Amino acid sequence: MQTIFVLIKCELGKAYDVAHQAVATIEEISEVHSISGQYDLLMKCYLAPGRDIGHFVNEKLHAIAGVKDTFTMITFKAFT
Repeated sequence: MQTIFVLIKCELGKAYDVAHQAVATIEEISEVHSISGQYDLLMKCYLAPGRDIGHFVNEKLHAIAGVKDTFTMITFKAFT
């Protein structure tokens, strides 16, 4: 599995709506956290090997009503 983290900037007052819709409709999202700072939400996503990250973000996350901007971080290795 490929793990990515996506920071989401939401339209004003829409962060909770975006979070609830994301976890309810997108199976690749494992966690959604509300955060402070430049972005409103942090999403942890697991994608199948070979899955196109750009298409996933564009087709799944950008399609959520209330999403204004995203910043995607691709991971290499998890240290536990």
